[in-house]
Amino acid sequence: MSPTSSTLRKRPASRARQKLYSRIRAYFEEAGFDEVETPLLVPAPGMEPHVDCFETRFVPEMGASGDERPMWLHGSPEFAMKRLLADGWQRIFQLGKVFRNGEIAKSHNPEFTMLEFYRVIRAEEGHRAYGPILSDLEELGARGAQAIAGSERVKVDGAEVDLSPPWDRLSVKDAFATRAGIELPMNGDAELLLARARERGFDPPPSCKSFDDLFFTIFLTAIEPTLGWPRPTFLVDWPASMAALAKLRPDDPDVAERFELYIAGREIANGYYELNDSAEQRARLVAEQELRRRLGKRVYPLDERFIEAVGRMPNCAGVAVGVDRLLMILGGFESIDEVLLFPSSEEL
Repeated sequence: MSPTSSTLRKRPASRARQKLYSRIRAYFEEAGFDEVETPLLVPAPGMEPHVDCFETRFVPEMGASGDERPMWLHGSPEFAMKRLLADGWQRIFQLGKVFRNGEIAKSHNPEFTMLEFYRVIRAEEGHRAYGPILSDLEELGARGAQAIAGSERVKVDGAEVDLSPPWDRLSVKDAFATRAGIELPMNGDAELLLARARERGFDPPPSCKSFDDLFFTIFLTAIEPTLGWPRPTFLVDWPASMAALAKLRPDDPDVAERFELYIAGREIANGYYELNDSAEQRARLVAEQELRRRLGKRVYPLDERFIEAVGRMPNCAGVAVGVDRLLMILGGFESIDEVLLFPSSEEL
């Protein structure tokens, strides 16, 4: 097959993508958001332990000042967008490319499209002050389904998923109890989680020792495939150790104000009621640096401008949405390669 015919057969997916982009931008314009554009090349990327960023180097030429130094393609625009929030921006969104090294699979490509948006919100008593963000996602999903599938009901793997709001809410603790039969220790006790998992018949490999490793060994097999059927599911209230950028619940410091969105068993979005304490943010990033060091991964520098900005941020909530995965669901595509004109699996 010639290169021309190979890409032409993806024209329906490309047109569906543009319909989705159009609906996204129209919604945010109606809701009073500013579209922003932040750098792809950054001096300090995110510190997530299981995300590796592409590294390059800045080499001064043409009279530029400074020394040669490392730079990275960002894995998310989060740090830069939070600096905008600290400077007084109220509602912002960004639709653009992000990069994560090594990720090639049915729903992963090392270069992919992310929608990230933030709202300054009024602090509420109790928790889940990110409620307006959940409403935004519900509306975006319903409008996207109408634009691409002509209905809020879409077919995924032969089954129907109803994207009409409101969507389901489920806590992480309840998900473990109802889907895996395990009482999850929210304080991050790895030994206790391992014992309870074995009682329920799970047999984690010897290399699986940390709380996070045990958590995801159970989660990816027994819980994630069940989420988002027959309606999308917001998985809320995560263990505090698994949300380095989120506030903790005031009534329970073992629980972080984090949520994830699942549709048809697939993770689509990850969001927070954002931490705005610089000292706490620094401590969490330093802890993630140490975890990366223990895992034998590249330890990235701290982004001092980001840490300073966190302390000036108002109360706000934000979320990152995997646009390619959302497009796959709305358009009935089976793999990310089908919605990319030049997927990395064919280019590398």
